[in-house]
Amino acid sequence: MGEVLPLSALRDDPRYDFGALLSARGITLPPLGIETLQINLTKLCNQACRHCHVDSSPARTEALSREGVERCLTILEAHPQISKLDLTGGAPELHPDFDWLVTEAVKLGKHVMVRHNLTVQADGNPQTQESKAHLPEFFAKHRVEVISSLPYYQEFFTDSQRGKGVFGKSITAMQRLNDLGYGVEGTGLVFNLVYNPVGPYLPAAQAQLEADYKRELKQKFGLVFNKLFTITNMPIHRFALHLKKSGQYESYMEKLLAAFNPGAASGVMCRSLISVDWQGNLSDCDFNQQLDLLALDSEAKKLSIFDFDFERTLKRDIRFAPHCLGCTAGAGSSCGGATA
Repeated sequence: MGEVLPLSALRDDPRYDFGALLSARGITLPPLGIETLQINLTKLCNQACRHCHVDSSPARTEALSREGVERCLTILEAHPQISKLDLTGGAPELHPDFDWLVTEAVKLGKHVMVRHNLTVQADGNPQTQESKAHLPEFFAKHRVEVISSLPYYQEFFTDSQRGKGVFGKSITAMQRLNDLGYGVEGTGLVFNLVYNPVGPYLPAAQAQLEADYKRELKQKFGLVFNKLFTITNMPIHRFALHLKKSGQYESYMEKLLAAFNPGAASGVMCRSLISVDWQGNLSDCDFNQQLDLLALDSEAKKLSIFDFDFERTLKRDIRFAPHCLGCTAGAGSSCGGATA
């Protein structure tokens, strides 16, 4: 997928020092709690999207070990404060222990969210050829919240970002979810969509986009969903490389900086979430994780699931870098959409 920019170039650019920006505005952002344990189960994916901040692809092999999965379940059981499990990747469904992890977390009474790659239902596992056609029924059985990316409600723009045929496969997968009650009022089966801009732009207003998506998908395909989350494309890894090669990196960063919103900053997800990588290391968010910007305790020691201590983790200082401008621009951006 081309040269990957050095991590230092992505996280240490002094022109876009996020920590200095916060200090100049008198803003402090300490952790508020740990409500969500987010696990990046694997970098394996059946797609290789241009904007992917994880650099996932069908060729990746990194995956959290069985020991790591078991340790995450132990943490969830021991800490009722952590009420949500957020599974992401890559395509998290391609992890060999995915089904077991979901089943056990539900038994613990946790609210499980899956960043579901819709096309994996049709494509299956690109390395083992294992079918994933069972996923809609599996999700419904365990009442998992399904969160899926659909770059746009038109085929051209979705396929431009994610690859030819992605839109058609996504529509079919959404229809299967709808048939089981996902996104249908009164069922309690939650189905949310995610919008990423196709290019170096800030997302439009979330409420208006949600209304447009609901109207167009209902009229053209009979589809329904609950909410639309707008997420800013983060200037790291594959997307940053695209920006550099096209000469748009500086203009995009200036756009994010100019749109800084203190109100959005107060709601950033790193204040109530902790992210687990495939090696069991902890980061403040999935974006920091991809830049090896690991969470550190008060003694600058890295935090891990293998020696997890809730209070030690809660007392950490959140680590910031230039890409944090993406979470605080305009209406803000998080795994749950706009923050302001």
